[in-house]
Amino acid sequence: MSKIPTTTLGANGPVVGVQGLGCMGMSEFYSDQFGDTGESESRATLERALELGVTLFDTADMYGFGRNEELVGPFVQAHRDEVVLATKFAIERREDDPAYRAVRNDAAYVRQAVDASLRRLGVDHIDLYYMHRRNPEVPLAESVGAMAELVAAGKVRHLGLSEVNGDELREAHAIHPITALQSEWSLFSRDVERSAVPAAAELGVAFVPYSPLGRGFLTGSFSNAGELAASDFRNYQPRFTGDNAAHNAALLAPVHKIAAERGATVGQVALAWVHQRAQVHHLSVVPIPGTRKRTRLEENTAATSLILTDAELATLEPIAAQVAGDRYADMSSISK
Repeated sequence: MSKIPTTTLGANGPVVGVQGLGCMGMSEFYSDQFGDTGESESRATLERALELGVTLFDTADMYGFGRNEELVGPFVQAHRDEVVLATKFAIERREDDPAYRAVRNDAAYVRQAVDASLRRLGVDHIDLYYMHRRNPEVPLAESVGAMAELVAAGKVRHLGLSEVNGDELREAHAIHPITALQSEWSLFSRDVERSAVPAAAELGVAFVPYSPLGRGFLTGSFSNAGELAASDFRNYQPRFTGDNAAHNAALLAPVHKIAAERGATVGQVALAWVHQRAQVHHLSVVPIPGTRKRTRLEENTAATSLILTDAELATLEPIAAQVAGDRYADMSSISK
């Protein structure tokens, strides 16, 4: 299997493979229906990803209470000059109180969080540092200003934001150049196209879609929430709950049809659609589907060579407007 193509992450960012790897599920949130693949398979998947030309690896301090950064760290250390490391701060959690969540954007927390991430990762700098969620009570001048100080100090190379709207992106970019915006974007989730995507294109900011496979829904694997393990966090997401699951599964009929006609999987068609947003909206688009398995990784990266026709894209166009249920049970920290 040949290496995937590359692109520049925004106007002035690093060159990366056109598809990255989301590492969150290697440590938390998803439960494998067929048993835990374990850390050994996750580490093998990281190595295989690099072999295939994946160079953007995405983690966050809150994944597994920091354990995801610790898992990814040795891999990054071993391939430091080949890898573009992205991590995030802002969602404060407490392992002794798993239900606790707070969004922290204050300058003191930014400084504290980056040092903790650097220690867990075992590196001296982070290539792309995201503010994971925005707390609107903290001025962007404070939070992005503190992030800019990290760049000046050499701890961070590039800045990113997650789940902000177009106006917030413009305001932040005026304080310090923003390299990438990470938000959910898929055949099921297109609200970013109203505000965030046009602003990113205007500013030369790359877009990094997370959950481009709809947390697995767009692989065609699910039709009801009963198929998920009890510990899987998708059991609490509206799109996987009750009648919504069956309704949303039925929306995939045209995706199944295109996949069968093209000799591809449903997930590959969904990923190809995301990749082609780059041409539609005139900006860099680097989705970061997550997986713990080498076989799924190889399937996902193969989607970079699948080009959907105008007729196929037109067939897929109406799907998002018909999806039942919000992306999260609590959308209060999401900019719409």
